[in-house]
Amino acid sequence: MYAIWQIACNDGLVSVYGRLRDLVIAGEMDGPGKVSESSLAERLAVSRTPVREALQRLEADGLVIAKGRGVRTRRRTGEELAWVYEARAALDAFAAATLAGRQREGRLEPASLDELDRLADETDAVSRTGDLHAATALNRRFHERIAELAGNPVIVESLARHWDQILVSTRTGLANPDRTRAVHDEHLLLLSAIRRGDSEGAAAAARDHALTTRDITAEETE
Repeated sequence: MYAIWQIACNDGLVSVYGRLRDLVIAGEMDGPGKVSESSLAERLAVSRTPVREALQRLEADGLVIAKGRGVRTRRRTGEELAWVYEARAALDAFAAATLAGRQREGRLEPASLDELDRLADETDAVSRTGDLHAATALNRRFHERIAELAGNPVIVESLARHWDQILVSTRTGLANPDRTRAVHDEHLLLLSAIRRGDSEGAAAAARDHALTTRDITAEETE
């Protein structure tokens, strides 16, 4: 069991683990060499003990490789990244099918569908501006919100781990203008199936969307 270490920041108290995870996801530990525990402790104004425990958790999450007193970001090979996308595709498909089922049964609030529409539109609009960081965050939020509305917290947690692993290995998913347009079309297809309560169609749309991204990512990393 890991201790819950917290530090003060502008937004209140956050865990040392959460702060280090944010640094990894943001690419701030992407240098060619290892980052020392002492430098991270100094940056967060804490002792090495909570940093060491947080790094152990991040290593278990598959985000870093921690050896000795240093750490570096773990980037997956093309094959490993494909496995992550395939796992995400299966989870996305199940969440989408479940959500469509809730819609079919009248258990999904109209406001929730409106929220998904808004997230899809915001993702598309920001992607077209070229702000890759913001677009990626919105795209992730769109997919995670579908899982949250589906009501299975285990899937939500699992997807969060897969998203983290994807983001530290590739940061170019929405950079291609052609892909930007295709992503929006795929999002709309998925939302249309959910609105119709079509579980099979929603699952297929979610699965195909993730696997298409897998294939494009594989081409870019070759």
